[in-house]
Amino acid sequence: MKYDVRDIKLADEGKKRIVWAAKEMPVLRQISERFLKEKPLKNKRIGACLHVTTETANLAIALKAGGADVYLCASNPLSTQDDVAASLVKHYNIPVFAIKGEDNKTYYKHINEILNIEPQITMDDGADLVTTILLKRKELLKNIIGGTEETTTGVIRLRAMEKDGVLAYPVIAVNDALTKHFFDNRYGTGQSTIDGIIRATNVLFAGKVVVTAGYGWCGRGFAMRAKGLGAHVIVTEVNHLKAIEAAMDGYEVMPMSEAAKKGDIFVTLTGDLNVIDKRHFPLMKNGAIVCNSGHFNNEINIDALKQMSKSVKNVRNFVDEYTLKNGKTVCVLGEGRLINLAAAEGHPASVMDMSFANQALSAEFMVKNSKNLEKKVYTVPEKLDMEIARLKLNAMGIKIDALTKEQQKYLNSWQSGT
Repeated sequence: MKYDVRDIKLADEGKKRIVWAAKEMPVLRQISERFLKEKPLKNKRIGACLHVTTETANLAIALKAGGADVYLCASNPLSTQDDVAASLVKHYNIPVFAIKGEDNKTYYKHINEILNIEPQITMDDGADLVTTILLKRKELLKNIIGGTEETTTGVIRLRAMEKDGVLAYPVIAVNDALTKHFFDNRYGTGQSTIDGIIRATNVLFAGKVVVTAGYGWCGRGFAMRAKGLGAHVIVTEVNHLKAIEAAMDGYEVMPMSEAAKKGDIFVTLTGDLNVIDKRHFPLMKNGAIVCNSGHFNNEINIDALKQMSKSVKNVRNFVDEYTLKNGKTVCVLGEGRLINLAAAEGHPASVMDMSFANQALSAEFMVKNSKNLEKKVYTVPEKLDMEIARLKLNAMGIKIDALTKEQQKYLNSWQSGT
């Protein structure tokens, strides 16, 4: 079996961690048990470009239980857990092409290794598989029945492809499922971003001024957790409605040019380009900490920061200290990549449980319904979303009420009034 991991000898430690994560993923486990019996993905080749973590490992194992041939590469050069990659190869016979810290050339070499299997389903986190196919590997389109997309940045790219008329097969936006973005983006990103910052710096949040760039679901989750740790939170936004929401939630709202002067810790969570830019760095306090929790490392203009600096040195694992020409220092964490995966372990398994349940059920839906789907971006069908919520509540031991026939009739009629 062809694969490319850092060290296959790390596999036994990786398996322990995969099994540990599985304990916190009861929804995916229930789906996996059904997949094992029904084999809905039998003989389908799935090419996955996802963060290679313990949680992703459990997704890959579930897809394989469903009969799929699964091939996995990393969706971010710094997010791979090398022991997990080794274990998937050694213990689960799943080919993996991922090494933590791989350079850009290796990153795209690994993507092409996945595409070389001529996948029938693509599973993306950031749309790099789809983009590579459309730009360089169009001959593969004849085999592809559909795909799925995990994250906001990828969905933005896919909708741009659809708008430009170049999206060549149907893709389900897993990120847009309520059981994904409400839970994963809010609770997962909120906790794991802080986890990454603390592991990298050991900084105390209480009393700090924390600038949250973006108030989508990820920004909301992070701001809430930072406030809970005693930080004073400032939110920057470009969307009027989200800015109002942040203000009504009790946060200061201002442009980044003003926030730059006040912040001790800056976190970008927008999915956009140069959110912290050249003009902002000189305004910052000496020793300001800057990091990113959006998908790509372009939310912080690190190239501009390098040009403005007279020196750069690594002062801790995942901490690079830039000394500006004005003498101030700016500390960038994790090279501007996803701090929760670069310096920590990403979202807790119980959070990824629902996200990857969406991936598994969306893959099954794609196999069953691809002939009826257009070359568009689709949301996860509401029926699947609600089924995942039901399974989660069941796993948590929580019961809820059911509508009576009288109530159902009332909600579906218009005749009754005051």
